[in-house]
Amino acid sequence: MPKSLINTRVIGSVVGNQIMLTGILMATTIPVASYYKSNDFFPLIYASLITLISGFVITRLTKKNKNDEVKKRDGFLIVAVGWISMTIFGSLPYVLSGAIPNYTDAFFETISGLTTTGATILEDIEVMPEGILFWRSMTQWIGGMGIIVLTIAILPLLGVGGMELFASEAPGPTKDKIHPRIKETAKRLWIIYVSLTALECILLMFAGMDFYDAINHSLTTMSTGGFSTKQASIAHYNTPIIQYIIIAFMFVAGTNFTLLYFGCKLKFKKFWQNDEFKWYAMAVVGLTSVIVGFLYLHNLANPSFEENFRAVLFQVTSIITTTGYATTDFTSWGSFVTFLFFLLLFTGASAGSTSGGMKLVRIVLLMKNGFLEFKRRLHPNAVVPVHLNGHGVSSKIIYNLLAFVFFYLFMFVLGSIIMTFLGVDFVEAISAVATAISNVGPGIGELGPSYTFYNLPSAAKWVLAFLMLLGRLELFTIAILFTPYFWKRN
Repeated sequence: MPKSLINTRVIGSVVGNQIMLTGILMATTIPVASYYKSNDFFPLIYASLITLISGFVITRLTKKNKNDEVKKRDGFLIVAVGWISMTIFGSLPYVLSGAIPNYTDAFFETISGLTTTGATILEDIEVMPEGILFWRSMTQWIGGMGIIVLTIAILPLLGVGGMELFASEAPGPTKDKIHPRIKETAKRLWIIYVSLTALECILLMFAGMDFYDAINHSLTTMSTGGFSTKQASIAHYNTPIIQYIIIAFMFVAGTNFTLLYFGCKLKFKKFWQNDEFKWYAMAVVGLTSVIVGFLYLHNLANPSFEENFRAVLFQVTSIITTTGYATTDFTSWGSFVTFLFFLLLFTGASAGSTSGGMKLVRIVLLMKNGFLEFKRRLHPNAVVPVHLNGHGVSSKIIYNLLAFVFFYLFMFVLGSIIMTFLGVDFVEAISAVATAISNVGPGIGELGPSYTFYNLPSAAKWVLAFLMLLGRLELFTIAILFTPYFWKRN
């Protein structure tokens, strides 16, 4: 009897353990609700119990064999089913507590959190119970590094097949490894992630934040998610030191975590040998300088140079890393600056970071390949490879890159068409699609930093939810499930 294309035991076992792990992380919100005596205490208990029991039942019903491995098809399905399952169960605290009684809105808020998009439907964040807001921040922290990577790190489920899962979910086109064993790589990535989150929390507390706000903002900074406990986002804290700390950690979170690992080992030369990091640093410095100059040239600047510099640096770092925090409404700086920020919605920061977007390495390779095409035209018989970090890039990677960029733009156009068909204003439609597929959060127009996604039609929210997941999982991981090739044996 021929083997099935899909190993349901493996998929059920891994997804079930993911759901259980989600339930455990959900339970961390219970002490918060108890401490603040908020009305979400029992709903959070019920939500975590339902999630834990459901995950346990699924793992028992689909107990895998010792020799089962995660194949490529299984990996894609585990990631897709796992993220959708996490969103379904992650919505329970909102619905059961009544904080977000409408399920469409609860699903939207949850997937926005898990994909670290940061788009919200909440119109008054500060009336939300403390436990719910902590879960909201936790969803971004879970999604930042990826629940799959966390599963690989702490559960001995996957064996060598874990590479298929890691490759399906890891953000960005990077194959850099810090350890030959994928499980050890995942562990070390999470150690860095947890350590940086703790360090930021400590620094924010020293700068004047209370512990609750400090831990929430640390969770959503390192994940480049952007959810805040304050309606005005980081503008609520009009303290330079707090904003500079968040700027620094947003920049760090947008850096390839492999480089951060080498930095922890004091191998700082790795940073300056990395072309993408150099472009990333230059983009932040260059765009900040251009925008500050523009504001002064057009008399849009405040009297204080430091305040202008800090506001622009904050917003540039926030958008390029796809964090989405705000200290000001950048759309008030004129159409030129608004257009620059709209372009930044697509770029993202480094591959192998927690940021969304296309990733700068793809844009750098695309530009290099475009310029080299002129040389190939003049010397058609010459072999002119694209170089990155001093090494030639194979044509296979370039073809993959071109396919990715084409599909990215195709989904942007298709998503915008669907949104306008659903009655969304043109500017809002393209803004919402760009910010959803790039996992940024705020857009432009009526979806800018000062607004929410609450008033969008329900159908539009489901479209955006799909685009958030598509963008977070690097497009092909989800899109391949809709192709006939995936379901054919050969």
